[in-house]
Formats: sequence, C-alpha cells, structure tokens
Amino acid sequence: MEALVLVGHGSRLPYSKELVSKIAEKIRERNLYPIVEIGLMEFNEPTISQAVKRAIEKGAKRIIVVPVFLAHGQHTKRDIPKILGIYKGEEEDSHHHGHHHHHHGEPLEVPEDVEIIYREPIGVDDRLVDIIIDRALGN
Repeated sequence: MEALVLVGHGSRLPYSKELVSKIAEKIRERNLYPIVEIGLMEFNEPTISQAVKRAIEKGAKRIIVVPVFLAHGQHTKRDIPKILGIYKGEEEDSHHHGHHHHHHGEPLEVPEDVEIIYREPIGVDDRLVDIIIDRALGN
C-alpha cells in the first residue's frame, strides 16, 4: 500500500500546521493515496518520524515524502533526509541562521520491506506563478 507524507516546517504559531493539514485534507478528498499523513520538522506534532511511523502502522509499504517548501535549503537537503534516515551528505556541515532550534525526530527505524521515496520541494511552477499573480491582483 502507498502513503503520502507531507512535510511542513512547523511554527510556534498555528498557521504552518493548519496550512499543511488543509493541503493534506484536500489531497485525501481526491482519493489518490490510501494514506495521507503530515509531519512537521519542528515546534509541532506530529513529527516527521511520527507521520512515517503512522503510515507504516496503517500498512504502507511505499511512502512518498513531499516537502511542502518552495525551495531547497538546509531543511530539505539535510535535516529532513537525516530524520528519514536517508541522508547521504557530509556530517560536518554546519547549520547556523542566527537562532537555535531543535529539529525533533530521531532517525527512523524503517522496516526492510518499506520503501521511502523523497521528492523535490515545490520549486518554480507555472501554477505557482498564477497564484502569485492572483495575489498581486488582490484575488
């Protein structure tokens, strides 16, 4: 069985979790994936680890992880792959951006028969351009 896990950043404010939750709900309504979970990198639960574990508990053997981020950065290139246990980069790279925070979620113990597929963030897309133009027009 296939699962989709959407990964959001998380925030001390509720908006980040609410946004990812609403996107997940809209995806569930399309009935493309039997399991749709959300995981948040910091500040909120469910964590990424909790979301993947929940998908596995529901019977997922193929878990597609999509970061709900516009662009690549330390989180999509390093932090999320580390939590998923699929990080292939150097351990010594530092992560400093003026404040300290904890990315919760220990590396996952994924059963041998479960495949994790990590996808790209949103990136530049004509659909995104249309949304930005709509917002600029006050729509």
